[in-house]
Amino acid sequence: MRWLLVLLGAAVLAAVAAVVVVLPVDDAEPVNTTSQATSTSTPTSTPAPTRAEPTPMVSEFTDPCGTFETQEKAPYAVTGYWITPTSNPCTWRSQLQQIHRVGGDTVIRIGYGLQYRTVDGKGRVKTRDGEVDSLYEACEEDGVTCHESAERDLKEAHPDNRIGRVYVYRTDESFGDNLFRCRPMERRIDGGKRTYFRLIAPPDGSDDPTCDFSKGATYDLILIAGSPEDSLTKLLDLGDQFGVQVFPALPLAPRDPDSPIRANRKHIGTLTTVTRRILQDYGARFADRQSLGGVYQPFEVQMSDTLAGNPTLEVYADQHRIVAQELPGKPILISPYLDARKRVPFGQTPAQVAEGFKALARTGVGIIAPQDSRGTGKVGLYWPDERGDEVDERLRPVVGESTYGTAYHGSTRDYYREMAEAREEMIEGGRDVQLWANVEAFEPSGDEPCATHGTRGKTDKKRLDQAVAMAGRYVQKIVSYMWSDFMTCGSPSVESEIMRDWQRPIAVDAIRRARAPEDGVEVRGYNLKDGTVTVTWSGGTADLVVSEVGWLDEDPLDELPEHMQTAWVPFDWGQVPEGEWVRITVKLPSGQSTTEPLHVRIDT
Repeated sequence: MRWLLVLLGAAVLAAVAAVVVVLPVDDAEPVNTTSQATSTSTPTSTPAPTRAEPTPMVSEFTDPCGTFETQEKAPYAVTGYWITPTSNPCTWRSQLQQIHRVGGDTVIRIGYGLQYRTVDGKGRVKTRDGEVDSLYEACEEDGVTCHESAERDLKEAHPDNRIGRVYVYRTDESFGDNLFRCRPMERRIDGGKRTYFRLIAPPDGSDDPTCDFSKGATYDLILIAGSPEDSLTKLLDLGDQFGVQVFPALPLAPRDPDSPIRANRKHIGTLTTVTRRILQDYGARFADRQSLGGVYQPFEVQMSDTLAGNPTLEVYADQHRIVAQELPGKPILISPYLDARKRVPFGQTPAQVAEGFKALARTGVGIIAPQDSRGTGKVGLYWPDERGDEVDERLRPVVGESTYGTAYHGSTRDYYREMAEAREEMIEGGRDVQLWANVEAFEPSGDEPCATHGTRGKTDKKRLDQAVAMAGRYVQKIVSYMWSDFMTCGSPSVESEIMRDWQRPIAVDAIRRARAPEDGVEVRGYNLKDGTVTVTWSGGTADLVVSEVGWLDEDPLDELPEHMQTAWVPFDWGQVPEGEWVRITVKLPSGQSTTEPLHVRIDT
């Protein structure tokens, strides 16, 4: 059934391309033709998830943190959010209640990184600055450090055994016995407030299942500083209660010291071992949990046409293979970023980004959720006929006083449209991958910094509505970085704005579509019911009430985001001069109207 829906989605895109003409990036824009998208690694794709409709377990529940309602109250177009780890057990309950109240059905966890470390003469783990790392001081056995006890045990198996490299990984999770492959050489160590997990493995990532330590070799020691209680179990339980799917974070790869935006190839083997062990444990404990939506790899890359040579893609491919083995049917989600700026040497055109999408899809990841990069100012939200307009003043700290056309190679919409076409190409080639939009819920700077670190400022719902409109019908889901801090800071917070204004219509796309014998316009978007579609052009304005002259379909296709609707009204396009840009808005009887009009140009 799914392949039929995919074909239908492809047909819809093809139809849109046939009848809507959107002004492209100038032909003179430079396009890098030296794409390295022919990766030598071609893992099999994991089936991307179908539309998930999790249902809350109960309407409300009470525990020591209070009483929590689990029902939607203000379903917004954004249905997923990033959240950060927290030491307060009540914080996640409050966050999931807030997220689901505004229609969220997905949370994505920020994670931690695997780190290569050195030890001192006593085997104590050192920080990057050379000091003893207090996080691992409590890791002791028989009065010696975990490093010394591990080396002692290895030498008892063979005197030539030794520890070559030491890695550490911190988490608020705890793990079961399936984390271990070679017990008792590998084991759990009680450190009081921390529970440590000692893993010993070959440095090449082979993770030898024979556990034969009798030959004399050099091994990696991996110390995981975990928690006595498992935070992921608690988060999945909350997911069941609220009807929310959880994407826990996989370990972040160590970074290349010479190029921190790339994974360090020297450590990929060890990262593969740690990933395999964690996912084996997840598979044993959580494979059948509906609230486990998939896993998230938090190492970000810039989308470009040279991505295929980036070692970070080796991380994605290696981890995809392990996920396919240990958590079949659960996808890896990644969230790369865009940079459309013309005045930096690494800015990329929409066509170059589309090549990057293909390279990412070839690693086998199931969900690619590119950051729209409006929050960082690396991409602008504008229509093709606005290229000569001055940029939003909130973007000036990043691109200066400039026009959109001078500052950027293209708008957010240009990039998502190109990536949607690249996705169709990947699907036709047998790689089922979803394209999500990650709209950034912050500004480059502001009078009200929201994060505990940095200067990212508060945004507003009007700007989020605009970002949703720009993602158009090109994506399968809209998520946002992030809930913690950005959606809840300031007065009024974006969350409170959504609660008050969630019913406002958002139009995301319009095409010319005839319904015999009448010509007409089809509009897709959110909260279109009972709306009036207004078409404005140089020759006049037409107000068309959907319920009186047209029709409304409230059930979106599987390939479109949840809550999206389709409205059609009759309209004679012959009265619009050829090549003219037309504005289309939607207004409800309540007076709420789209804050961002659609800009459409039709060949008549």
